[in-house]
Amino acid sequence: MNAPQQTEPLSHTTEKKKKNPTIVRLLSNRLLVRGAILILLSVIIAIFAPLISPFDMLKVDPAHRLAPPSTLHWFGTDNFGRDVFSRTMYGVRISIMIGATVTIIASVIGLIVGLLSAYYKVLDYILMRICDGLFAFPSILLAIAIMSALGPKTINVIIALSLVFIPSIARIVRSAALVVKEKTFVEALKAQGASSVRILFLHIAPNVLSPLIVQVTYVFAVTILTEASLSFLGAGIPAPIPSLGNMLYDGKLAIYTAWWMTVFPGIFIILLVLGLNLFGDGLRDWLNPKNVVLNRRRKKRWQRKSLS
Repeated sequence: MNAPQQTEPLSHTTEKKKKNPTIVRLLSNRLLVRGAILILLSVIIAIFAPLISPFDMLKVDPAHRLAPPSTLHWFGTDNFGRDVFSRTMYGVRISIMIGATVTIIASVIGLIVGLLSAYYKVLDYILMRICDGLFAFPSILLAIAIMSALGPKTINVIIALSLVFIPSIARIVRSAALVVKEKTFVEALKAQGASSVRILFLHIAPNVLSPLIVQVTYVFAVTILTEASLSFLGAGIPAPIPSLGNMLYDGKLAIYTAWWMTVFPGIFIILLVLGLNLFGDGLRDWLNPKNVVLNRRRKKRWQRKSLS
C-alpha cells in the first residue's frame, strides 16, 4: 500500500528536473524575450510584405490622394495616392535588409581587423590610426560624405554604412582579443608550433564572440536609424522605392493635414530600434559572467528545494 504513495512525489520531482535550466534562464530574461518578440514580428512583416500589403507599393491613385485612414486604406494614402500601409510594410522590409547586410559586412571585416590589430603590433598601429580617423567624424556626417561621393543608390547606402560601423566593431574585438592573447593556452599553442592563422581564427576568435554579438545588436539598431536619417535628408534610398526615412520626408510637408504619413512610419522605426535595443540589453545580461554565476547559485538552491 505504501509503494504507490511514494511514486507520486518521485514523479513530481523528476518532472521538475526535466526542465532545461538554459531555457528557464532565457525565458526569465524579460528584456531578451520582449526584444525577441518585436524582432520576430518585424522579420515576419519583412518576409511576408508582398502578402500582407493590399496594394502595390508604387501604384499611384490621384483620385484618393491624402485620404485619411479607413477600411480601404488602413494607414491612409500619401500625396500621390499611394497606400501608406503597403509602403510601410515594404519600408520595414528594406530597413531590415539594409540593417542585416550592413551588420554582417561590418561584423566580418571588423572581426578580422580587430584580430589582426590585437595580434600584430605593426598592423595595430596602422589599422587603429585609420579607425581613429574615421571616428573623428560623426557617423551621420561620414555617411553623408560617402553617399555624396558615391550617389544615392541602395548598394551605396550599404557600402557607406558598412564603412561607418567597421571601426566600432574592430575596437571591441581588439580590446577583447588583447585579453585573450595573454592567456596561457595561447602561449602553449605557440610553443607547439601552431600557425598564427590557426591561433587567431580557431582559438582567439571564439573567445571574443560574446562582446561582438552584443555589439552587433546595437550596430543593427543604429544602422536602421542612420539609414532612415540618410533617406530623410535625400541621401539614402532613392524614390520611389519606399523607405521609412523617405516616407517621413514625404510626410513632413503635409504633417498638419496628413499626420498619418509621418506617424505610422515613425512608429515602426521606434518599434524596430526598441526591439533591437531590448534584445541587446537582455543578451548582454545573459552573457555576463557575473550573472551566469548568480544563475548557477540560484539553480543549486532551486534543486535543493525541489529535492527537499
